[in-house]
Amino acid sequence: MTARASLTRRSLVGLAAAGLVATTLSLPASAAAAGAGTGAPRAHATGAAAHLPAPTGPYGIGTVSARLVDRTRHDPWVPSQPFRELMVSVWYPAAPGSGPGHPRARYMAPGAAERWDATSPHSIPKGALDFAATRTHAREGAPVDTRGGRRPVLVYAAGAGDPRTWGTSLVEEMASRGYVVVTVDHTYENPGVQFPDGSVKDDGPLRKALEEAQQNGTMPELLKKTLDIRVADSKFVLDSLGSLPHGLSRVVDRRRVGMFGQSAGGIAAAETMYEDRRVRAGVNLDGTLEFNPEPNGTNLMPVAEHGLDRPFLLMGREGSDRTTELSWRSFWSHSTGWKRNLTLRGSLHQSYTDLPALLPQAGVDRKVIEENIGTVDPARAVAAQRAYVASFFDHWLKGKDDGLLDAPSGRYPEVEFAG
Repeated sequence: MTARASLTRRSLVGLAAAGLVATTLSLPASAAAAGAGTGAPRAHATGAAAHLPAPTGPYGIGTVSARLVDRTRHDPWVPSQPFRELMVSVWYPAAPGSGPGHPRARYMAPGAAERWDATSPHSIPKGALDFAATRTHAREGAPVDTRGGRRPVLVYAAGAGDPRTWGTSLVEEMASRGYVVVTVDHTYENPGVQFPDGSVKDDGPLRKALEEAQQNGTMPELLKKTLDIRVADSKFVLDSLGSLPHGLSRVVDRRRVGMFGQSAGGIAAAETMYEDRRVRAGVNLDGTLEFNPEPNGTNLMPVAEHGLDRPFLLMGREGSDRTTELSWRSFWSHSTGWKRNLTLRGSLHQSYTDLPALLPQAGVDRKVIEENIGTVDPARAVAAQRAYVASFFDHWLKGKDDGLLDAPSGRYPEVEFAG
């Protein structure tokens, strides 16, 4: 057995809780070798294009992608690289009638899609879905709707090892409801980040770090490094809101900023909010708040030790809430700002991603679906998280309260209130 193959989910429980090993450890050695380097993607045959659930808000959506370069720091994963570069996508309300001439945007760039497919992500069989052919509901480069003046902005971060597109169904919903949403790829952390010149940066540096941490017993330090990088990336994205492409900076209200994410993305949302007061409200979708490589250990993150004084929403999988999750309990007891803790009944960790929308289209049986997203109905999982995340940000960034977060609702019986 190779060192890489021995990196099991159980032995990396702390990283797995943050999502770090979800894709990096499932990539076979042959695929890793084929995906190494930064060259242009190869053409390859794949399965059918998938369909994402349509957003329900009143606005059409536009999107653009951009390369951001932070020249104030070397790349923390590749120190020989004299700057840190990120790929982001910006999703926004589009001007009415802007569909013609602006095709629906790809779910993933071809090079990133090839690398993602090679990992057989989260039990989607290799080649079952064509991630590059899958289209979103957003129009590429559509004009921005300027009728509403400046709009609140949200930063979205996916789980570690996952691409920035892995929460598109939720991101599109927020854009359709009048938000500008910036999604971030943390370079060298997921299997493929494609840049405008066609080059693709892979996750080799993180995979190497995982192997070394396993051998040296330094998993908490690696998780801390990963979190620190994500927080630094997030702060840089916040710095860049005044220079977004496509004229979007003219419609962004930098006084109304929120952040949300799944797994390690939710962790980054909480810790970034703790360190940077520009983030006024945040949502953590099933991310633990501790550096904990062993089931009986604990090493709380600063945000869990000290809490927050601004609004924050915790949404967890079945059986994980502030009464059972040690780090959430500590965060809850130390937070003085508004807070809620919701549980999606019958859910698992990946219920808070695009997997509920995509896995049923991949030709797998019901057992595989339940093993990955739980017994919750996939469509209801998408609807519930959309409703509660939108209700939260509408309340705290728009001053609109629909009452959904006050008490359990018959409209969403899948959602349980833990506080």
